[in-house]
Amino acid sequence: MSNVNYKSPLYIQLREVIRSKIEDGEYPVGTAIPSEAQLAETYNLHPLSVRSALSALKYEGLLRSVQGKGVYVNGPKTERDLETLGGFRQTMDERSIDAHTRVLIKALRPAGPYYSRLLDLAEEDSVWFTKRIDYINREPAALEEIYIPEKLLPSYGDVDIELFSIYDILIWNDLRPTDADQTLRVVFLEPSKAKLINMSSDQAVMELTNLTRDARGRKIEFARNYVRPDKIEFFTHYAKEHKQQGK
Repeated sequence: MSNVNYKSPLYIQLREVIRSKIEDGEYPVGTAIPSEAQLAETYNLHPLSVRSALSALKYEGLLRSVQGKGVYVNGPKTERDLETLGGFRQTMDERSIDAHTRVLIKALRPAGPYYSRLLDLAEEDSVWFTKRIDYINREPAALEEIYIPEKLLPSYGDVDIELFSIYDILIWNDLRPTDADQTLRVVFLEPSKAKLINMSSDQAVMELTNLTRDARGRKIEFARNYVRPDKIEFFTHYAKEHKQQGK
């Protein structure tokens, strides 16, 4: 924190108060902070002072303003290697493809017998369940079902995952994905799911599942993606290791 005291301009004092709340986790990354009107009322400040404080933090990159939604706490920029794990939004951004997601469900549910075994939880433990549609060039391309243990990411419920990627949210919360078990198979969806991605139940889709771990070996996410084969293709590179032969 900069050298600020009670003699400093009021907007600077508020700027540092908000910065402290971000650093202390009171305003978690990916969540909205109180509105300008709420801050003005809470700290008995003129709206212009509040606006100046927020503008300074936006310029630093700590805050992000979203039209019609509010001001959100930004996470640090994430460096990515194309050969490492990444989510739908990262993959599309790296290829400069117009893509977005629409969240259908985001709620807590019991892990139950299946997901408790899968994620090393007790059956009564809660998991965050997210169901969303991925769009490419404004066309539905995939249906995602994502499960994250609540105890690893308690602030997930307050994060707007249409603005921030789940991949970044995991990293910002010290849950960097390091390895995953993946399976790929061809399946037919029930009519209600097929309709969500403009498919019929007699059309095959690709089902890709990922069980992801972090550097500490914790199972941090299970994702099941139903992918339209006419919209997305998968590519894998294999290289055979050659041993140098002695003469």
